[in-house]
Amino acid sequence: MKKDFRNIYISDYLKNSLVLISQCVMTTVTAPMGYGKTTAVSWYLARMEKKKNTDVIRISTYSDSLPVFWKSVQSAFSYAGYDMLDDCECPTDEASAAFLSDLFCRTLKGETDSYIFIDDFHLLANRKAADYLGELGSRLPENVHLIISSREQIFSDRIVIRLGRNLNQISLRHLRLNEKELTVYAQKCGMELSEQQLDKLFRSSEGWFSAVYLNFCYLEEYGTFPDKKADIYKMLVSTMIRPLTETQQNFLAVMGLADEFTAEMARTVTDMENAEDILSSMTEKNAFVSYFADRGIFRFHHMMKECAEQLFSSFGKEKQTLYLNRYGAWYEDKGLYIHALSSYKESGNFHAMLQVIQKDAGILLASLKPETVEELLVECPEEILKEHPFAVLVLMRSMFNWKKIPQMMKLKEILLQSVEEHTEMTREERGNLLGECDLILSFLMYNDISKMSQLHRSASAQMSRPAISIQSNGGWTFGSPSVLMMFHRDAGSLDQELKEMNECMPHYYKITNGHGQGAEMLMAAEAKYMQGHMVDAQIELEQVYSHIEGNNQENIRLCCDFLALRLALLAGFSVRQTIEQRREEILKRHNTAWLNLFDSACGYYYALAGVNDRIPSLFREHMLYQVNFLAPGRPMMEMIENQIYLTQGEYIKVIGKSESLLEMCRNFHYGLVAIHIEIQTAAAYEQLGKREKAGRCISQALKEAIPDQLLMPFAENYPYISELLRERLLLAEKRQESGSYKETMTFAEAAPAKEMQFIKRIIGIGEGFERQREMLCKEAAYPAQFGILTQQELRIVELMSERLTNKEIAVQMFLSEGTIKQYINQIYSKLHIEGDTRIKRKKLLDQLNM
Repeated sequence: MKKDFRNIYISDYLKNSLVLISQCVMTTVTAPMGYGKTTAVSWYLARMEKKKNTDVIRISTYSDSLPVFWKSVQSAFSYAGYDMLDDCECPTDEASAAFLSDLFCRTLKGETDSYIFIDDFHLLANRKAADYLGELGSRLPENVHLIISSREQIFSDRIVIRLGRNLNQISLRHLRLNEKELTVYAQKCGMELSEQQLDKLFRSSEGWFSAVYLNFCYLEEYGTFPDKKADIYKMLVSTMIRPLTETQQNFLAVMGLADEFTAEMARTVTDMENAEDILSSMTEKNAFVSYFADRGIFRFHHMMKECAEQLFSSFGKEKQTLYLNRYGAWYEDKGLYIHALSSYKESGNFHAMLQVIQKDAGILLASLKPETVEELLVECPEEILKEHPFAVLVLMRSMFNWKKIPQMMKLKEILLQSVEEHTEMTREERGNLLGECDLILSFLMYNDISKMSQLHRSASAQMSRPAISIQSNGGWTFGSPSVLMMFHRDAGSLDQELKEMNECMPHYYKITNGHGQGAEMLMAAEAKYMQGHMVDAQIELEQVYSHIEGNNQENIRLCCDFLALRLALLAGFSVRQTIEQRREEILKRHNTAWLNLFDSACGYYYALAGVNDRIPSLFREHMLYQVNFLAPGRPMMEMIENQIYLTQGEYIKVIGKSESLLEMCRNFHYGLVAIHIEIQTAAAYEQLGKREKAGRCISQALKEAIPDQLLMPFAENYPYISELLRERLLLAEKRQESGSYKETMTFAEAAPAKEMQFIKRIIGIGEGFERQREMLCKEAAYPAQFGILTQQELRIVELMSERLTNKEIAVQMFLSEGTIKQYINQIYSKLHIEGDTRIKRKKLLDQLNM
């Protein structure tokens, strides 16, 4: 029989365990290196792929880098025909992980059996990732089967218990060959061994597949089994590496650095024209070199990689540097900047490393740990940094994002020295560098329009091109759902802030390709709303929506949604899309930051409406601590969470949080947010019967709000503070009647009169809001599918449920009977109700009573 040691052998015992993969959502395959974990799973998946309606997604783990692993996940899904992860950033907190779980479940659910195989998971060494996969396993639909191979235990006992029968565990006892299985395997390989040889082989290998394979190779090469003292690596070197030519050994040493590679990559990195021939020879004779024909890639087994890396370390420094730089150049050319950075760092090529940082513009750099980048900067000589000023700009922006302000300022000094020392720079080059430096420094003044404007003007005057450190479609408000909440600092300064914003933003747009376009218009619309000018606010909001249409400014559009929802709630204006429709649209963008922003707007809307069960879970269950918000946006998120505590009746928590939140607002100069928190605290005290303390809080809020006529935070909380405001109004009226008010008084002296007018406006809007709130609570009682109907349509449904005829409904709503018929047909169409008139009405009422 012809000998073929590459024969795959799967024992019956192992087959029985592999069959269970299709019956379980989760399968773990755990055993030490060399027991054929990957081979066994690949054998099973190859059979599954032959079936109809089956997808196989193979994910390889190469290192402990989460960004690199995430890139592997994206590539695997993309190769399998799923593009839903293409624009998703690497999840960094529990909220983004939960979003990802929803995305997996929603996309993969169906009639197609999906097998997702994560290989070598132990290399990631990330407990949070393992816990996440365990939680995901308990949520995945039945047609999805997740398989994870690892050298170590993957899940904690808690997760194992939770998964229960949904978990199929394949371990060493399934993979190890017993004596009978070893005999069968030897025969399949064409080895004619005596009982004595088989016994010796079993005792020395203990059923370890790699050891058995290497023993066969050793026996074939040297005519005897290796010495008892020979370890697995010595056997591998003796049988797999030593017989190779010097050229082949060099090839192996160099390509062993790659996680996986194509023939083209091998030819480029090794500079060997016959790379394909070498690879072909290796894959034919060596089970530790695999070729995946469907993707055209080669991969070395980890045992072979370790031997190859040892061989590479024996090269001289100059030779190692040569190959590492070739790796870096290959990855750089393919846009794999994280891999390129790693190769250049290892070779000590800081010039190339900084060129990559400039090309990346901080996009993939953001996925690295700040400590990793700081380590690069420590190792990189300052003189080399000065030669790459554009890379320094990118690093400055990254340090700001990571809240590493001292490091950011140190990089600024290096940049200024670079500009000063490089006298050969043109005036234009200097202007672009210094201008972008001012632009980045302006982020430190993010809610001081006056100082920010000075830096934007300076940058605009100096720069002749758009900034390289800013993505025009990226976030603009640092995670805040409101522009006005970001930029209103002090009582009485609103008009000046709006003026400065109008003057400032055109300069910013010029040097950032329109990043945040429409922000100044939206801030003006928000100001109109806050002052109770609802029609003007709605007109200006519609103008903003039109202005940003198609310019990819999703952050600004989400801030528009926040205003639109409040206008709908307090003034009855219609929104462009239902909340459900807008959420579906955002989900398709696969951006957790956008989803969190929309959830904050919805959370606030439903809290004001008193419809608590529809508040998004991130806010309803108070899981903000799981989200990595940027510091400037956190006060707004905390204020929204406080509003939700208020509607949930958690008044003591509202009061308990108020002091620290107000301190945060003072430190960041968030005047409007502070007004909201003072009112929320007053409302909490009022609900607890502590009128005196509530009065002190409302007094402070009025003092800060009246100069700019910011009455809407009071109107939004009117259901909680109505009695408090009426008492306050009564006191102001008594004071005016007593004759203590005169027309010649200063504003401070005339405060009671000003306050009286202000409170009357609040009460007028607040009473209308209470009526609107009651109607919304009724709407919330409708089944979920009715959410697509307008308020007018829901009113008609309500009257239909009271058994009124079309004519009677028309009388009630002051509309013609023909108009009512049109509305009813539209309702049937939206709810997909078919049949004759009598059947359709019955079906509608049946849905209503579900």
